[in-house]
Amino acid sequence: MMPGLDDCYSIERLRQRARARLPRPIFDFFDGGAEDERTLRENAEAFAEVRLAPRVLRDVARVDLSGSLLGRPAGMPLAIGPTGAVGFGRRGGDVMLARAAAAAGIPYALSTSATAAIEEIADKAPGRLWFQAYILQDKERLHDLVARAGAAGYEALVITVDLPVGGKRERDLAHGLAFPMKIGPRNFFQFARKPAWSLDMLLRRPPVMPSLAGLNRMASDRKAMRSVAGRNYDPAFDLAALARLRDRWPGKLIVKGVVHGGDVEAIVRLGADALVVSNHGGRQLDGGIATLWALPEVVAAAAGRVPVLLDGGVRRGSDIYKALALGAAGVLTGRATLYGVLAGGEAGAAKALAILRDELARTMQLCGTPALDAIGPDVLRVPSPFPPLSSYSPCLPRAAAAWAASVQAEMLEEN
Repeated sequence: MMPGLDDCYSIERLRQRARARLPRPIFDFFDGGAEDERTLRENAEAFAEVRLAPRVLRDVARVDLSGSLLGRPAGMPLAIGPTGAVGFGRRGGDVMLARAAAAAGIPYALSTSATAAIEEIADKAPGRLWFQAYILQDKERLHDLVARAGAAGYEALVITVDLPVGGKRERDLAHGLAFPMKIGPRNFFQFARKPAWSLDMLLRRPPVMPSLAGLNRMASDRKAMRSVAGRNYDPAFDLAALARLRDRWPGKLIVKGVVHGGDVEAIVRLGADALVVSNHGGRQLDGGIATLWALPEVVAAAAGRVPVLLDGGVRRGSDIYKALALGAAGVLTGRATLYGVLAGGEAGAAKALAILRDELARTMQLCGTPALDAIGPDVLRVPSPFPPLSSYSPCLPRAAAAWAASVQAEMLEEN
């Protein structure tokens, strides 16, 4: 029997609990990245490179984490981002995540590849709901999904633009993982070692992805060295197609997967309401830039016209703080809350959010910033040497550029 969550005092502890509960192929599906997983690692390592120089003698007896996301109140500067196939790791996990988000007063984004229907989430977990639409080749299906999200009251449509084709996810290939799921000689013993999970899937049958049901080519093709992601998606989707989708959707439009400042202007002009700096959690292009390093360039290009969010590598409340200090309006969690629900269901998802909230509040107190709008780049420091400074200082926001220049000057004086 699994112990309770009392000893899960960090996101990493929830990750370890999830790993202990799940068969290795299933855990690796959620935990892994593309190819050598450099971008997966560097998303987290980028946060570790940035240090904080706290201000002292400030009244931080109380700190206020509340703010707004997309013009509406949020309990903290965070939304639960879209994660696919959650039900394979925890049956009913999509609903559990949505309920945890609603209880915390933050948005929840439902993935196209979720194991819950659009209407089920709206019925069982009413709150601030966003629908993440993958760009399907079957445009009739795509337009139907978008229309259903609008009818169900979803406030925002999240268009993921970094998935023209699926990344090469080698952990999945090594396990022979496919959807619909097949258990064969290569992975039989991995599943047999976790009888509770395996018996549930055997007796109750694996869940389905209702938004993708009936589409062709859902299974992975190991000979072609492709993962299960990216099937049925349209690699020809471009700005003109995004503009047509914007015309169909009356609510807020969030474009997720932007890491280059040169892409921002056109996306903002066609009517996007927010951007997400994202590299798909390191699951697409391996060797791509870490999202924290890409953030200042995108913030500068957006020039305050739309809020810029960030995902990828967020495992601590201090990571949220650092993203806000570099100009993010908030962050999306993927694996952090996913580990929570995989480890302990709805209680585990709530635990993950509570951990991040507590750590963010503690970081704000320790850095002398009692409110979100007091967080800025003046408290950020980096070790010497720091190669990204020379690359990114021209495109940082004004305050961050001044910080970068001062740090570079200090480094020259020391040398």
